[in-house]
Amino acid sequence: MKRYFEFEKFGTSYRQEIIAGLTTFLAMAYILFVNPSTLSLSGIKDFPDALRMNQDAIFVATALAAAYGSIVMGLYAKYPIALAPGMGLNAFFAFSVVLGSGIPWQTALSGVFVSGILFTILSATGLREKIVNAIPSELKYAIGGGIGLFITFIGLKSSGIIVSNQATFVTLTDFKDKNALLAIFGIVVTVILMTRKVKSAVFIGMILTAIAGVVTGLIDPPSKIVAPIPDISPTFGVAITHLSDVFTKKMFFVVLTFFIVDFFDATGTLIAVANQAGLVKNNKLERAGQALMVDATAVLVGATLGTSTTTSYIESTAGVAAGGRTGFTAVVVGILFLFSLFFSPLLGVVTPAVTAPALVIVGILMVSSIGEINWKEFDIAVPSFLTMVAMPLTYSIATGIAVGFVFYPITKLVAGKRKEIHPIMYVLFVVFVLFFMFFRD
Repeated sequence: MKRYFEFEKFGTSYRQEIIAGLTTFLAMAYILFVNPSTLSLSGIKDFPDALRMNQDAIFVATALAAAYGSIVMGLYAKYPIALAPGMGLNAFFAFSVVLGSGIPWQTALSGVFVSGILFTILSATGLREKIVNAIPSELKYAIGGGIGLFITFIGLKSSGIIVSNQATFVTLTDFKDKNALLAIFGIVVTVILMTRKVKSAVFIGMILTAIAGVVTGLIDPPSKIVAPIPDISPTFGVAITHLSDVFTKKMFFVVLTFFIVDFFDATGTLIAVANQAGLVKNNKLERAGQALMVDATAVLVGATLGTSTTTSYIESTAGVAAGGRTGFTAVVVGILFLFSLFFSPLLGVVTPAVTAPALVIVGILMVSSIGEINWKEFDIAVPSFLTMVAMPLTYSIATGIAVGFVFYPITKLVAGKRKEIHPIMYVLFVVFVLFFMFFRD
């Protein structure tokens, strides 16, 4: 095992890699509870239960998808990178596709599966990197920042901190809602932990918020902590059996959005973690092809199990900071996700008030990407800004991406910078103009 993962080459050990794996797992374990809550739209009170996804099945799908992606990434690509259903993408799935567009979750899962097929093909042919390079970096950063704003707004809204108002559309709660106060408590606690650079701050913040909810009587305590693994049959294989539903004009843009967002998310995470771990040699990623292929197949596996897009996690940097240098770190993370399958009873204490701190903090971290945008160049600032603000204001990640991709060629052409526009951007301009004209209904 030491020889396979080249422990000597990277100056690491079993102890160091196990600690790193545990660190990464704790940093991202919140997804086990946030993902079922998000995909089942648990924070939406007036949504018909018959149209919701089964939370227990999502929990199992989340753990298994994370286990598969992390273990295979470790064994095949030998990277200390863990995978799980991605934040932002699950929000797009639930709030934009299912809630906003009225698309059944079964069809949405099929859309994720189709995007996984596209990823696999592009990863196998080497086209994935070329397409990523065609999209201007400013829009990549703006997409990340916009998603951060969007999921933060979802967290504040679902927990009751932000409420509707006839005059101003939204406003701050009057603080009579005890669940909103619980969410505010959780946010404050998590912010303190993050500021103090406490490892696994988001996960610990959720635990403390849940405990506070139980102590105050706002959350019913779980009848038990450990239980047999729940039934995954409500979601397993649904993506494949509903593939025929994907071939509609509305689903075309849903699949395109899944595809574009994960494209940037996974590739950016891979580069960031690899750089931190010292795996970039001569400005090239070692075994990049294997890592991209694992990420692509994880989307297929996750959709088949019953969850939104599975992707590489930036929280992997926590494990690298703790000393993780080889794929053994990712294998440890995957094994821990398998063990977590026995803790499904804890789902009952994860209310919108408990998930709100995680959504807000992850949103803050994602918004930090906009610091890389050159705001002094107006031709860059316009599409970047509109991409960001359109996402929370229209409650749609897809609309934000579309707005940015429409304005980018316009501002660049007017600024006399035609040579900076890649031909692919003209194609995307036409695609998204058609989206606004004919396909948004």
